[in-house]
Amino acid sequence: MSRNIIVTGAAGALGSAVVEKFKREGYYVIGLLRPDSGESAEEADDTYEVDVTNSAAVLDFVKECQMQYGEIDAIAMIVGGFALGSIEETKMEDLNKMFTLNFFSAFNLVQSFLPVFKKQNKGTFLFVGARPALQLADATSSVAYALSKKLVISLAEILAEEIKGTEIRSHIFVPSIIDTKANRDSMPDSDFSKWVNPADIAEAMHYAVNTPALRNMTFKLFGGV
Repeated sequence: MSRNIIVTGAAGALGSAVVEKFKREGYYVIGLLRPDSGESAEEADDTYEVDVTNSAAVLDFVKECQMQYGEIDAIAMIVGGFALGSIEETKMEDLNKMFTLNFFSAFNLVQSFLPVFKKQNKGTFLFVGARPALQLADATSSVAYALSKKLVISLAEILAEEIKGTEIRSHIFVPSIIDTKANRDSMPDSDFSKWVNPADIAEAMHYAVNTPALRNMTFKLFGGV
């Protein structure tokens, strides 16, 4: 029986690393891409264009998954975004954008797939947090982003309470700065060697999924930052 994992944001730097890691380890990888984006995830076994910020679109995808793949072993919720801005600089549209990309995307997937995981009595949710959501001194320059990621972490913690006594698990991966081309371009004078390699996050996710003794863990992947 194949082991199936869904990876949202499969075309991004972190999503690609997660796809490659799980594919290499023998998983059947189902990658989700933004609709009409022209993105691709060549390493994934199958790809779907799904707006994960749209609850109806996610529910339709769940139905397709159940018909096509049967059981799902894990969901890596990689979709997200970043924005700078202090409290005084943050506009309502900044909050809406960050909450939609970071929190609503995760909430829709959890809400839609939790009944599936409960029915099969297994499955692992993999959340991506952010250090500013844990260390508030880092949040003062990225308020909307930090607030949205704080909600993601709270969602994972609430989920952990609901799934007690089951074989469903919920893990949170909290990086500092991920070493991506976009981050290098925006911070060219930084010491990239201190940043977190996407492959290391993917490695941690694979370890968490394949270590049943780990339950509802928070992995702090801060690198040298």
